Amino acid sequence: MIRLATWIVGALLIAGAIAWIISLPGIVTLDVAGLRMQPRLGTAIFMLLAALAIGIFIWAIVRRLISAPKFFARRMRQKRKEQGVEALSDGFIALQAGDANLARQLARDARSKLPGNAAAQLLEARADLALGDMPAAREHYRALISNQKTALAALSGLYDQARAQGRADAALTFARKASLLSPNAGWASAAVFDDLTRKAAWTEALALVSNEPAATREQKAAKRRKQAVIETAQAQALETSDPLAALNHALAALKLLPDFVPATLIAARIHAHRGEGRKAMSLLRRVWRATGHPDVATLYANAVPGASAVDRLKRMRELVESPPPTRSAAIVLARAAIDAYEWSAARNALANFAGAAPTQTVCLLMAEIEEGQNADQGKAREWLARAVRAPRDPVWTTDGVTADEWEPISPITGKLDAFEWKVPTSAVAVKPAPVSAEPPHRPIETATPLALPRQNNEA
Repeated sequence: MIRLATWIVGALLIAGAIAWIISLPGIVTLDVAGLRMQPRLGTAIFMLLAALAIGIFIWAIVRRLISAPKFFARRMRQKRKEQGVEALSDGFIALQAGDANLARQLARDARSKLPGNAAAQLLEARADLALGDMPAAREHYRALISNQKTALAALSGLYDQARAQGRADAALTFARKASLLSPNAGWASAAVFDDLTRKAAWTEALALVSNEPAATREQKAAKRRKQAVIETAQAQALETSDPLAALNHALAALKLLPDFVPATLIAARIHAHRGEGRKAMSLLRRVWRATGHPDVATLYANAVPGASAVDRLKRMRELVESPPPTRSAAIVLARAAIDAYEWSAARNALANFAGAAPTQTVCLLMAEIEEGQNADQGKAREWLARAVRAPRDPVWTTDGVTADEWEPISPITGKLDAFEWKVPTSAVAVKPAPVSAEPPHRPIETATPLALPRQNNEA
């Protein structure tokens, strides 16, 4: 309604203006080619305006006719561009759908209709890579490297190609170049970081992680864990050769992850060897309360070098409640009691966990108790037989491999922070660990099913 009213009012105003012009008084005399006209002033003005309108209309038609070739050429270019963009879009869809042949055809069509379009050449390179045409893909990527806009994408393609061909050194070279061009390129940083961790170049790896951006809470937590794992790896590598530096790295890891068991064990061992038993026990007591990890409790009992088995049992009783609330607590308490020949205390510690579905370590400890307390070889063998079929205890596990001690990277994939403390899901080959004469250096459990775990018995 408002628009209609506006049109009506506008039409009335225009009609009124025309009527006013025509009604203007006065006569205009025009002499043209011997003809004399004397129209009224208003009529003359109206005729002049009409002549101007007709002239403009005629000029518009002439101008359109003159520019028609350019117009049609521009329309053809626009149509060709639209077809090229459509082919490019369909090509990426075909490549994502797994039809590399169609993707390459559409990429070539797009390149013919969009000369100089880097995305079309990138699509063709990706299609060649998917089809296994490595030489053609390499040529496309090398051409794209010269363009600053496409250099990173080209390096990504060359990296994928090198990995597909098994050329690890070449792939790493491309990743390093991409990382220099764009430090925020996740795939490049990850590739460089994985190479540094595989080579145990912990200082460079830590510097790379420290420079990673972390915006969200999850990213910050993941960054702190990476840094803690790397600091622990450095501490593990230096524990024998440079204990003081190793201690600093372990404490730095604990600042990032206060309950990280591997760093705790390293720091506590170094404190113990330096004669700082109180510091070691304080640290271990805190982490035991947070994690309940059996290695922590075992090291707590052995925090004072040269302590007797009775002293170790006494220290363990200070740490573990009675009756033990968890299987891990029961196992470490029973182990200490067996070492001190306190057979009844060991049996009582395992009482709540030796009934239904005892684990391998519980069965082995019960066998040792039967043999030591009652000299009953029959019951001992019965417990050993049950240990073969019993569920396994938690152990450091990754990629189908178990280990007696935590390691910073997986021996199979080279992935950082791959080991987890959990029950193995299947029978796997066990990574052997060297036997040490120092009790604080070894956990009480072993991943070998029939090897009975012991500490050094001392009077």
